[in-house]
Amino acid sequence: MASIRHEIVIDASPDHIWDVIRDVGAVHERLLPGRVAGTRLEGDQRFLTFPDGHVIRELIVAIDDGARRLAYSVVEGARPPTEHHHASFEVRPEGDRAGRLIWTTDVLPHALEPEIRIRVERGAIEMKQAIESTAPPAPVGEEAAYRL
Repeated sequence: MASIRHEIVIDASPDHIWDVIRDVGAVHERLLPGRVAGTRLEGDQRFLTFPDGHVIRELIVAIDDGARRLAYSVVEGARPPTEHHHASFEVRPEGDRAGRLIWTTDVLPHALEPEIRIRVERGAIEMKQAIESTAPPAPVGEEAAYRL
């Protein structure tokens, strides 16, 4: 099985990053606005609708607030089609004022690894931009102290 691990530092608190990631019903508003046109939840299933009308069905496997980890699996509608697709997001502190988003994706067939890797890397950049654009500003005192 191909395993893709991508890490990106986001200029936002880990709490804010996790709040966006764990909001599984608002992908189209908070995590990938423009990339995803709509999100619908039915129990543990999430349906992502893309601007062209294509729908991907995912299973939300776990939301672990203590570990700041979300696991999901694409079960229908993957483009390109996959035999197996399981992924997780983890959020960890990065220094005093940022967080690290770790996105791990396991996929079959192996031959899809290069294409999925490119999608993960591009998607992480879009997520970073969306999360940073809604991050609360640092308190004035903290910002001044941070620059010293």
